[in-house]
Amino acid sequence: MTDSPKIITTYDVLKQHGVSRRSFIKFCSMTAAALGLDYTMVPKIVEAMETKQRIPVLWLHGLECTCCSESFIRSSHPLVQDVIFNMISLDYDETLQAAAGHQAEEIRKKIIKEYPGQYILAVEGNAPTKDGGVYCTIAGESFVDILEETAEHAYAVVAWGSCASNGCVQAAAPNPTGAQPVHELITNKPVINVPGCPPIAEVMTGVLTYILTFGKLPELDRFKRPTMFYGQRIHDKCYRRSFFDAGQFVEQWDDDGARKGWCLYKMGCRGPMTYNSCSTIKWNNGVSFPIGSGHGCLGCSEDNFWDNGSFYNRLSSVPLPGVESTPEEIGKIAAVAAGVGVGAHAVSHIISKTIKNAKEKKAESKPEEKE
Repeated sequence: MTDSPKIITTYDVLKQHGVSRRSFIKFCSMTAAALGLDYTMVPKIVEAMETKQRIPVLWLHGLECTCCSESFIRSSHPLVQDVIFNMISLDYDETLQAAAGHQAEEIRKKIIKEYPGQYILAVEGNAPTKDGGVYCTIAGESFVDILEETAEHAYAVVAWGSCASNGCVQAAAPNPTGAQPVHELITNKPVINVPGCPPIAEVMTGVLTYILTFGKLPELDRFKRPTMFYGQRIHDKCYRRSFFDAGQFVEQWDDDGARKGWCLYKMGCRGPMTYNSCSTIKWNNGVSFPIGSGHGCLGCSEDNFWDNGSFYNRLSSVPLPGVESTPEEIGKIAAVAAGVGVGAHAVSHIISKTIKNAKEKKAESKPEEKE
């Protein structure tokens, strides 16, 4: 009887790299913070890192520009080297792997055979379906065939970026190659969409960390996006939101409003209709994000963002709870609300004074009680 191979956990690999127990706990705490979890969940992450085998990951590249990989390797929380070498086993990635040619394809097929139902299929880019998929072939096979073959025995599929999630620029009109997002081609496996052009690095590593820690997929919205990262509009947490509510907008680039940091909605900002974490997690280790740098949001994590008109033309309306409003209407509403507030205060003051006077007169006219 042969002994089963020892499970290599994340903590095992960390110890091999000389990581102390103290640093390991700190790493788990940082991971919990990056996922927006309560501190009470840190022990859960510690347990997962100590006991669970690293997740095999096959990372495919279709029609794309590799910006998702560029974003991924710049993650700071958790550090990408910890994700790649410790938390997951990145066995196939045409951009990052050392193997090439037939050797690389043999590795992919080996993982499919040895880890059925256990590996994660990560897909960067989409698949051309026109003319038999000839516009993207690898080792003589069309990307559509490779995608379907690899997805067949995967535990789940993660679609990195807007190309894989909703088609992005390749699927924009007139879509000459018939490019389709992953979820339209893979319908028999759970698909997690992580849109953005590119997606935020910490969002990418956070999704993998969640799967490893909890052994399940994160909660998804109706567009298959993780709600922990795509549950709010950029507009909801934007530091310029107060100017939007006050009807104060940048009218021209570098005008007085721009210098004062007013709302960029009239300059084409799509923050009010874009669901992402840019205004909270931000970019470049949390330094800034497009709106923070004085440029409007392009809405790159939303479906058909390339076909929604010029990035510098404002939207005709803003979807707000129960109302569709234009900037002018928002300004009028703000002014009216301010006027109503002043009027209400005045009326309240008059009523209070009238009641006070009535009480005083009543007290004066009331006869004194005899002892």
